[in-house]
Amino acid sequence: MKICNKTTGEKTMPKAVSYIFPLHLPHISQAAIKLFMEASMNHIRYVEYNAVHDGSFVFDVPEGHDCWLLVLTHTPALFRVDGSLQEYPAKSAILFPPFSPIYYCACGDRYENDWLRFDSDEEYVSSLPVQGIPFSLPDADYCHNLFQLLTWKNAFPGAHNERITGQLLQLLFSELQEASLKIPGSLSSHYHELVNLRKSIYNSPQLPWSVPDMARQLHLSEGYMQVVYKNTFGISCMDDCINARIRLAKDQLRYTGKTIAAISEFCGYHNVEHFCRQFKRITGESPRSFRASAEKRNPDRLP
Repeated sequence: MKICNKTTGEKTMPKAVSYIFPLHLPHISQAAIKLFMEASMNHIRYVEYNAVHDGSFVFDVPEGHDCWLLVLTHTPALFRVDGSLQEYPAKSAILFPPFSPIYYCACGDRYENDWLRFDSDEEYVSSLPVQGIPFSLPDADYCHNLFQLLTWKNAFPGAHNERITGQLLQLLFSELQEASLKIPGSLSSHYHELVNLRKSIYNSPQLPWSVPDMARQLHLSEGYMQVVYKNTFGISCMDDCINARIRLAKDQLRYTGKTIAAISEFCGYHNVEHFCRQFKRITGESPRSFRASAEKRNPDRLP
């Protein structure tokens, strides 16, 4: 094993201890054994996010680890794939199976990643379609957030840490499964910025969204921004804004006692008549009719 960064290189950890349970000890119930076995499905040896290295960083383990290694890059990097070094962009993920050769290094003056060294016999790990080869992550920020949660849960003791860790890993690998099935090169070069823009729209639909502002945020021309947005999500950016506002309005009509005028303003409309027209066009009902139907279905909806 060779690590050419002496200060911050990811270090191999000692081999995990193997536990062998005799399954018929009279003082240990079968239920307790089952709980132990279920809790032992996943074991994190070490996890780190935002690990930063200089341009001399090289991680070279020809014999591989005796566990899984998952890496998510924040900067471009070189990976050895099929015997040759190839450059892969930031926001890529790679899963190295146990005992498979590992080689990656910086390809600029700085390298940053999230990484996870772990044991697992879960099928959602072993069945990942792409292993040993980097692939692009459509929503790398989501995966990065899960890395952060895994790091925190692994660092601090808690009664339910093992269960929560397993659930976080399953969420992470569900995202990786979906990402690994994307056709290489099928994502727009602006895909990650578009995803973040769409997240902002749905998180704050009441803001005064406009094509010029969105184009300026993405550093694109207005016409090109509208084309790539619709090609990426199958809907125009302004129709997406309207859908996000109507989605918020439906929630407010169901679960608050606000007036329709107040809901209209809360959702970013300055004219209640315009809000009512858009609401009926999208839902097929007026706001008043929608609220009445919701009250019949759930008369105790209000807090």
